Amino acid sequence: MTETKPAVLVTRRMPSAVLDQLAASCLVDLHPGTDDLAHEEVCARLRGKQGLVCMFNDRIDAAAIAAGDSLRVIATVAVGFDNIDVGAAAARGIVVTNTPDILTGATAELTWALILSVTRRIGEADRAVRRGGWTGWTFDFMLGSELQGKQLGIVGAGRIGRAVAAVAPAFGMQVVFAAKPGADRDSASDETVVSLDELLLTSDVVSLHLPLTETTRHVINRRTLARMKRSACLINTSRGPVVDEAALSWALEERLIAGAGLDVFEEEPRVHPGLLQRENVCLTPHIGSATRETRAAMAALAVRNVVEVLGGRPAVTPVHR
Repeated sequence: MTETKPAVLVTRRMPSAVLDQLAASCLVDLHPGTDDLAHEEVCARLRGKQGLVCMFNDRIDAAAIAAGDSLRVIATVAVGFDNIDVGAAAARGIVVTNTPDILTGATAELTWALILSVTRRIGEADRAVRRGGWTGWTFDFMLGSELQGKQLGIVGAGRIGRAVAAVAPAFGMQVVFAAKPGADRDSASDETVVSLDELLLTSDVVSLHLPLTETTRHVINRRTLARMKRSACLINTSRGPVVDEAALSWALEERLIAGAGLDVFEEEPRVHPGLLQRENVCLTPHIGSATRETRAAMAALAVRNVVEVLGGRPAVTPVHR
């Protein structure tokens, strides 16, 4: 008697080689488009499926998990898993996995690209050239700010935050990390750990590397933006809702900070209209992990997690909460 393969829903197109690995041991229900699957369709297609490979913007809430009456594993192709109701999954005995480590380098690279774009006005300068706004070299045209001797404040000392910090000495920057609320400072550490308030008051670049939780939502708001230096810039490559975009627009309009670089947004793909026309804001469309190497490796790890769990083995990178 032929054993029936487990069925797996894949919510986005992925490299064919990765899908072939999944298809070797599973029946694959692939959504081949680049558009989002509607939540109702996700629920409908999860019925009878043993596995799910999803993206960070697929809402896998309690309703979706309940619809997946045969689910054994949910593998998100991302580090963050705030889109998944991990508690509801755990109550059903469903393993949840993510893809840590792999996108660290790519996201750290983009963070530095945004820092340089804002401080050296690269996007603004590019637009000036394209529209014919550059008529020749002048002494004081498009003056930016140097990083040498400045302070980089890292909010979120995880893998990506530390990878960003590791590059700072090459630009002559000193680094401080924000202490977690209520945490004791480690006197044995050679890192400079300060309160979030002190970091905002003293840093020339503030870079956010936080997971999205109830405590980090809108951690950057009117009050915290008002604490920053007027010459400072804000960088966010983590999750959009950690920044109150209306407050950021206000702070830029009032010249309370010098600029911002954002790869993530509160209501993607919508961007607050107050940010779209500002020359001192660099906006990128959530491309922190968008390299061929990184995206392929993330997909491969997610698929490996599914294959392992459905094969009766432990997940490679299970989520612990």
